[in-house]
Amino acid sequence: MNERRYTTDKGTIRYWISDPMPGAKTLVFLPGLTADHHLFDKQVEYFEPRCNMFVWDAPGHAASRPFELSFSLADKARWLHEILAVEGVEQPVLVGQSMGGYVSQAFMQCFPGETKGFVCIDSAPLQREYYTAAELWLLKRMTPVYRLYPHKALVRDGVKGCATTEYGQALMKATWDESVYDHEYFCALAGHGFGILAEAIELELPYEIDCPTLLICGEKDAAGSTRRYNREWTKKTGLPLVWIEGAGHNSNTDRPDEVNALIAEFAGV
Repeated sequence: MNERRYTTDKGTIRYWISDPMPGAKTLVFLPGLTADHHLFDKQVEYFEPRCNMFVWDAPGHAASRPFELSFSLADKARWLHEILAVEGVEQPVLVGQSMGGYVSQAFMQCFPGETKGFVCIDSAPLQREYYTAAELWLLKRMTPVYRLYPHKALVRDGVKGCATTEYGQALMKATWDESVYDHEYFCALAGHGFGILAEAIELELPYEIDCPTLLICGEKDAAGSTRRYNREWTKKTGLPLVWIEGAGHNSNTDRPDEVNALIAEFAGV
């Protein structure tokens, strides 16, 4: 994977892209809030010989810092679109985990018809109808909630909420270490992410999914109401949903072999 940079008016985004294989499909991996590109290490390892690969550190995350935290979810989608255009990527298969799933839906809203497929891992729909007023109110006020907890306590409890396996928990513990994010920045980053999510939902845009889609969710996903959202999502839309036994919010780290097989079958790679 080749490391590249893309400069915006708010900071520089770092991303990694494989040497192009002409005619091959491109999988675009989008990590969740506060996670970095290492969240998809097991997927990159598996798929790199099979197809074109892209993964980023989202704006404000890890190597994509310093970055001004004054952007919207649509801004992230537009920057992603600009980067893919620079790299000559057309009709990508978007694979979004948690916040990455929301970025994927914002991408389809902004650029209809440009997505080949969508694999949604432990994320949820962006349509307003799925959320209560209380949920949106809380999403916009998460920074002070996080500030109530010492960083070590946040990491200790947070990794258990993200993953059920030793590998998955160790990965997030390393990602959230104070040598990477100091406590104040971690709280600001998380709060900003939840805030722009609420703002995007409250826009009440259609967020139509205009490509083949696969929903994946861990049976033990303990992040908010993710499991409830997915049950309602598949019921209302008929989108296929696969539950991953024993997996938490980061299904792709808890059960990488199973998730990789699902992605491979779905994308035809």
